[in-house]
Amino acid sequence: MSALTRRGFLRASGLGLGVLAGGGLAGCAASMKGDFAPKTGPRVVVIGGGWGGATAAKYVRLLDPGVEVVLIEPNRQFVSCPFSNLVLAGLRSIDSLTMGYDGLRKHGVRIIHETASAIEPDTKRVRLGEGYLQYDRLMVSPGVDFQWEQVEGLAQSQDTVLHAWKAGPQTVRLAQQLAAMPDGGVFVLSIPLAAYRCPPGPYERTSMVAWYLKTSKPRSKLIVLDANQNIISKTALFRAAWQAYPNIDYRPASRVIGVDPGAREVRTEFDRIRYDVVNLIPPQRAGAIAVQADLVGGDLPVPKSGNVANAMGKIAAASVVSLINGKQPPSLAPGNTCYSWVSDREAIAVVNAYKIDNGKVVQIEQKLTPAQSPLVAQRAVGWAQSIWADILA
Repeated sequence: MSALTRRGFLRASGLGLGVLAGGGLAGCAASMKGDFAPKTGPRVVVIGGGWGGATAAKYVRLLDPGVEVVLIEPNRQFVSCPFSNLVLAGLRSIDSLTMGYDGLRKHGVRIIHETASAIEPDTKRVRLGEGYLQYDRLMVSPGVDFQWEQVEGLAQSQDTVLHAWKAGPQTVRLAQQLAAMPDGGVFVLSIPLAAYRCPPGPYERTSMVAWYLKTSKPRSKLIVLDANQNIISKTALFRAAWQAYPNIDYRPASRVIGVDPGAREVRTEFDRIRYDVVNLIPPQRAGAIAVQADLVGGDLPVPKSGNVANAMGKIAAASVVSLINGKQPPSLAPGNTCYSWVSDREAIAVVNAYKIDNGKVVQIEQKLTPAQSPLVAQRAVGWAQSIWADILA
């Protein structure tokens, strides 16, 4: 297939939307040859069953039950990244963040638990295994991929140098490493240059690891190597919260360029730091299939948060249903609410409002909580339960 520009892909595929900022066919890999599921009516295919993709799949069905929706997602369970930092601190189990896709199936979404290997916009089909799946409209929400090559030694050490940035087994393993670290040990956390998934996520993780060390391993130290010049989200609120954690050694403008698991050492442009446990969060980009399809340009000026992905899933669903029915897509702006835990019982939050101005998304308001509090933490729990249900129930 000849190279396509992003605009050309959108025009040829019938997508017209770009990448979202997130009855079953499971077990059919062996029979994926040729057109293994011929279309019988209008069909929307969604690549990626995370916050954006699962929301989009559900809401297309809610908005027009006459449209067939097929969701392609390799994982058989949805694991929430929001709240996963609490697993590291021993405050939640990974099971409490793990949900199935049966709610989507009840809405009539057909799910294929495989990996889409390529998009063919000229013929409007997605490749899976030796077969393909045709579509009328395609929605692409593959999540993030890691740029291992930007840190020397990381590509060879993916199984031992943990990121835990895709909630699941690595989250549990990192929690186990933290629990096994001797009192007096050094935990090193690296933060990549923005943009990456969930801007406040590493700073919430800093707070939760620091809280755990303060309460369980008080002689230990947390070194935070931030490639950015400063805390890039909720700056004043995080700095206020960290006053309770003298065990945090925060080092801005400290980009990790190498790691040596044998020597238990990370390297920045200026220093070498020894560790007992390391959590290296790699630089990130959009999922490979979006990059291959030239869908990564024109990013929206909004946080890469789960809440935004959920909002964009709904907006994209409304647009796709309108296009399928020959109508003008509505002009809708996303919103964002982001909670961050800073201790076992307190959280902080930010709310962003946006509008569409001359075809562009523009922020019109940002509100921060005045301080950390248990009340904000209670609201965070309610928010999580509500949005998980919105995506999957």
